[in-house]
Amino acid sequence: MRSEKSALTPRDGQGELALLERIRRRAVVRSRSREVRLGIGDDCALLSLKPGEEAVVTTDLSIENRHFRLESHPPEAIGHRTLARGLSDIAAMGARPVAAFLSLGLPSALTRSGTGRTAWIDRFLDGFFSLAAKQQTPLAGGDLAECPVAMADIVLVGAVPRGRALLRSGARPGDLIYVTGALGGSALGLRSLIKGQLTGNLRADFAPHLWPEPRISQGLWLRRHGAATAAIDISDGLSTDVEHLCAESGVSAEIDADALPVFAGATLNDALHGGEDYELLFTAHPNAKVPRSIAGVQITRIGRIAKAPRGATRIFLVDADEHRPLERRGWEHFH
Repeated sequence: MRSEKSALTPRDGQGELALLERIRRRAVVRSRSREVRLGIGDDCALLSLKPGEEAVVTTDLSIENRHFRLESHPPEAIGHRTLARGLSDIAAMGARPVAAFLSLGLPSALTRSGTGRTAWIDRFLDGFFSLAAKQQTPLAGGDLAECPVAMADIVLVGAVPRGRALLRSGARPGDLIYVTGALGGSALGLRSLIKGQLTGNLRADFAPHLWPEPRISQGLWLRRHGAATAAIDISDGLSTDVEHLCAESGVSAEIDADALPVFAGATLNDALHGGEDYELLFTAHPNAKVPRSIAGVQITRIGRIAKAPRGATRIFLVDADEHRPLERRGWEHFH
């Protein structure tokens, strides 16, 4: 999806102009990037990559009541998650982030503050810019519109040395399968939020769901060391995303159920199908030296790549007792 303007250009109304200026002031303070030659304020942004690099571009749409709920998700977490979704795709390519473009459709009530109350949009931006600063990702443009439901579209531009991006299509029979971090924590957190099982510390207790950490450092390490043959981020659920990788590589996969790093309190189904963990799943040659952790994040071997399937089933779950097809039950639109 592409925004109508690639910079946050006002159309009419003092409300929009005022909101634009609030966003612009915060973006300028956060942005000190040499690669963003021209950011918010013109019809287009100007980006300048280093010699020998190519651009990596991804987009992700977040919609109220589909990807977040205003009544249960803190605005700061929604802003954080909006950016994290795009950064996770950049990480999976072994790229570094260069710039973000944020388009917002919002009910007007979410842009207004009140006595002793900060506007929803300002709290959203708190979460967005906090992660942007941590990952050195300047906001270079976007779009604004009034909308009956809240939605946020994020476009991320990254950079990677030409021909060196990690792809989904590089896995080969005999490769081993790894994941970063733990799986199932986001599904556990969402279930608890929906049930209203909240505690006083949302950041600590629901971190995997509300505050996912895109694995930029881990993706860069894998690409720089030539350790991965293929990679994908786990946004739709392990069972779905490993299927995506295998389809692009023309292979099948065996997942060891007992090896999965299941988040504390989550279930095996959460780890297999829950989605929104935003961890990296990657494959590596069996002789590759893959460390137990990268930049402080645990790395776990969870299976192996096999030859292309003879039938329709690509993914198998293996445990002590059986070897059975693993049904794809992760996130899917229009099913």
